[in-house]
Amino acid sequence: MNSKRIPFNKPFFIGKELEYIYEAIHSNSNISGNGPFTNKCHRWLENNLDVKKALLTHSCTGALEMTAILADIQPGDEIIMPSFTFVSTANAFVLRGGVPVFVDIRPDTLNINEIKIEAAITKKTKAIVPVHYAGIACEMDTIMNIAKKYNLLVIEDAAHAILSEYKGKRLGSIGHLGCLSFHETKNINSGEGGALLINDQRLIERSEVIWEKGTDRQKYFRGEIDKYTWTDIGSSYLPSDITAAFLYAQLLHAEEITEKRVNNFQTYYNLLKPLEGDGLIQLPYIPNHCKHNGHLFYIIAKTHKEQQKLIKYLNQNGISAIFHYIPLHSASAGKKYAKIIRNLTITENFSSKLIRLPNYYELTNENCQYIVQKIYDYFNKKLKA
Repeated sequence: MNSKRIPFNKPFFIGKELEYIYEAIHSNSNISGNGPFTNKCHRWLENNLDVKKALLTHSCTGALEMTAILADIQPGDEIIMPSFTFVSTANAFVLRGGVPVFVDIRPDTLNINEIKIEAAITKKTKAIVPVHYAGIACEMDTIMNIAKKYNLLVIEDAAHAILSEYKGKRLGSIGHLGCLSFHETKNINSGEGGALLINDQRLIERSEVIWEKGTDRQKYFRGEIDKYTWTDIGSSYLPSDITAAFLYAQLLHAEEITEKRVNNFQTYYNLLKPLEGDGLIQLPYIPNHCKHNGHLFYIIAKTHKEQQKLIKYLNQNGISAIFHYIPLHSASAGKKYAKIIRNLTITENFSSKLIRLPNYYELTNENCQYIVQKIYDYFNKKLKA
């Protein structure tokens, strides 16, 4: 085992996280949800992502659960999504009695295959949930056109995708609703955290009620009513203002953080390109009309057996390389709660061969080069300087 250990992810401080937490605690204001730093985060997200309304949540899972309520999901309603995603994408709708309908992914971006969506639509379909894998945009024009044709909601799972773009539009701002993650593995983090982005004006008022435990408390705070009361279903989706203080410090450096991760991504890509040319691995694909945020870098091995061997080899050399999603349709809960449209051969093929490499703010260029060198060593190839 090499004594040098490179973790897959490393949470970091960028500037004033502790200062802002101290300020939140000693400001003589509330440190529960919806305090001063929460509102600062809301304004930053609205201004920088060009969304009508942003609401911080305790997780991206919480934001997705809110979208299921806003979509008025009833038992038996169907929601189209990829199987190649995190369990929260499906669970949020299953909790309301919804049925995830899995369609296959594209072999280039690993995003939902937009040309297979329409065949999955039935009279029970209520929404489409595109997942922007690795911060690379789904084909949103096609998806939005399909949704308009069939009067469906589009809910962007943009957990990976803060500051990524599709044709100049920030991801999370294109669908009717969008969801972000600020989990410790994400570009911008608060340990745990998320945000609901509302782009449809008709959904704003109800989103505030759901966010505030089913009450019209936000109207009360704005002086629109003299008391608040229970008006709808909802839950406590707010993070504390301490969490928001940490997050705000990172949001102020979002461009810098993104640039660093994109640089790491590009270093990997440039150095590993010859191995792709030799047919040994496949690298991520970025369409020309998409701008990514460097959220994660992955390689695709030729076989599942090679994936396992290469992961083991890298870990033996002090590098925490890992696989990613086990397709949801293959899980016991997926078989119980979801529905599959035709076969999902591309999902099954690529998920069994994908390897994620470390990428985080403090990962150095030297770290990237060491990781790449070990991949070359595995294939008995020489890395050219």
